[in-house]
Amino acid sequence: MSANEKQQMLFVQLISSLHGAALMHMGKIKNPATDALDRHLDQAEMTIEMLDMLKEKTKGNLSSDEEKFFTTVISELKLNYVDEKSKEPK
Repeated sequence: MSANEKQQMLFVQLISSLHGAALMHMGKIKNPATDALDRHLDQAEMTIEMLDMLKEKTKGNLSSDEEKFFTTVISELKLNYVDEKSKEPK
């Protein structure tokens, strides 16, 4: 495996890890430590903001596949976040 392939794999793993954490904070998937659905929208929002910041900081340094993957992950999380936020009592 070349150094570039390894970096690409690590990048995808990092984004996937943050994606999973955000979904867990939204209560969309179970927390593996507790086997429960936890809902912490403030933490989900922070994770999405972190991903937005990373996307901005890596602009121009990603392959088209990495860019597409990153954009898809962020879009999906934002849609899920809005869905979960709308479930909160007014």
